[in-house]
Amino acid sequence: MSSSDIFIGEIIGTAVLILLGAGVVAAVVLKRSKAQNAGWVAIAFGWGFAVMTAVYISGPMSGAHLNPAVTLGIAITSGDWSNVPVYFAGQLLGAMLGAFLAWVTYYGQFKAHLTDPEIIAAPPHEEGLVTEAAAPKAGPVLGIFSTGPEIRVVWQNLATEIIGTTVLVLAVLTMGLNDSGKGLGTLGGLIVAFVVVSIGFSLGGPTGYAVNPARDLGPRIVHALLPMPNKGGSDWGYAWVPVVGPLIGGALAAGIYQIAFA
Repeated sequence: MSSSDIFIGEIIGTAVLILLGAGVVAAVVLKRSKAQNAGWVAIAFGWGFAVMTAVYISGPMSGAHLNPAVTLGIAITSGDWSNVPVYFAGQLLGAMLGAFLAWVTYYGQFKAHLTDPEIIAAPPHEEGLVTEAAAPKAGPVLGIFSTGPEIRVVWQNLATEIIGTTVLVLAVLTMGLNDSGKGLGTLGGLIVAFVVVSIGFSLGGPTGYAVNPARDLGPRIVHALLPMPNKGGSDWGYAWVPVVGPLIGGALAAGIYQIAFA
C-alpha cells in the first residue's frame, strides 16, 4: 500500500471511528437527544461498533491502525518505521474531522444543552483528590470529545491508560495481522471491536479509556476551537496523560509480544 493510500485510509477510518464514538457519547449525554441517559453500556458498545465499522472501511487502504499506539506496536514488532509519520498524521486529522462531524450532527442538542439554566448554574465537577488551580475545569461537554479522570491522581490515571492500551495492542498483535503485515485482517476487526467493549466495561471507569492518543488529542483540539457557548475549558493540564499513556502501552505490548509470542 502506498503512503497516499495509508494517509487517506487513516483519515477516513479515524474520522468514522470518532464520528460514531463521540456520537454515542453525545447521544447519551446531551439534552433533547432521544438516547439521553442510555448509560455506560450504550457507550461501551457504541465505541466497540465504531471500531468495527472504521476497521472494515479503512482496512483495504491502510490496514486500519486508527490509533498511534497500534501503529507504534506494529512498527516495533515489524521493524518497519517508514510510514509511521504518515499514519500518525492521518489519524490526528481524521480524529479532528470526526469530532467536527459529531458536533454538526448534534448541533441543536449541543446548543440546547449548553444554554440550559441547570447546566450553566451547575457547580464545577469535582474531578478528584488533587486539584489543578492553574488549569480551567473541564467543560460540561468535553467528555463527548475527549476523556478525563473521575479521580485525578496522575500516576493512577497514567497507569490506567497504559494498562488498557497494553491489552488492546497485545490483542491486535496476537490475533495476527493481514497478509501485508500492516494491519488487521477481516476477522480481526470484529474481534478488536469486542476487545474495545471489554476494555470499556472493565477498565474504562477511572479515565474513560482513551487508549488512543489521536482519539483524545484531535477531538480535544476541536473542542477548544468550536464556537460553543458556555463550553468551559478543554483541560489541557490532563491532555498529556491520554497521549503518553497509550504510547507507553503500545510499546509495552510490543515488548511483551516479542518476548512471549514472536
